[in-house]
Amino acid sequence: MEFLKDLLESMLPTAYAEEEEEEEVEEASEEAEEEEEEDEDDEDEEEAQDQFDTLRSKCSETASCKPLLHHYHECVERVTKEMEEEDYDQKDYKEDCIEEFFHLHHCLNDCAAPRLFYKLK
Repeated sequence: MEFLKDLLESMLPTAYAEEEEEEEVEEASEEAEEEEEEDEDDEDEEEAQDQFDTLRSKCSETASCKPLLHHYHECVERVTKEMEEEDYDQKDYKEDCIEEFFHLHHCLNDCAAPRLFYKLK
């Protein structure tokens, strides 16, 4: 008897009206969960601010790093101005500010790292 029942069920499709309602309920609950997760993510972003970034911004105003920051900004301005020229694409040498960037970040990291580890202790 069980065999005939299984055979009949496999041959004839069966539609259940209740399944659609369950799917709608599941979709609604999934949407609610996604909204809650987004709200939690927004709260985390507002609360969590990287201490290293704040220390580095403070260090950029120190006497040792301020000249390097100035040189970097001058270089960026010079390169940007040069890029606006018409024959920029044909130039053999195109200046970049990589050296100034690394000198600046080396100074900022040397200044901020000891303070950061002191705060983390």
